[in-house]
Amino acid sequence: QVQLVESGGGLVQPGGSLRLSCAASRNISSIFVMGWYRQAPGKQREVVAVLTRSGSTSYADSVKGRFTISRDNAKNTVYLQMNSLKPEDTAVYYCSARILPNTYWGQGTQVTVSS
Repeated sequence: QVQLVESGGGLVQPGGSLRLSCAASRNISSIFVMGWYRQAPGKQREVVAVLTRSGSTSYADSVKGRFTISRDNAKNTVYLQMNSLKPEDTAVYYCSARILPNTYWGQGTQVTVSS
């Protein structure tokens, strides 16, 4: 089991940057997969980026080249660096941890990209 707390969301202008943080209540180095998802109003939750225990990463096509997922095992924290933000990136962003057979979620943090 794990508790996840996201932070770092906010209002940013198009083209700007934000870094989201996900603090976990336990050692993350052994967690199978950690990831970031987002849900925009009226839309289904979608995957943004995932990071496996071995260090492999995967990104949604819509964020490739702009977003980077990383982790700091010493701080039990996963990050999502978001650059060149677009209005369509506006959503609630959720951190997840896959600890088989379950998936755990944080409470989410709002990201709004608007001028």
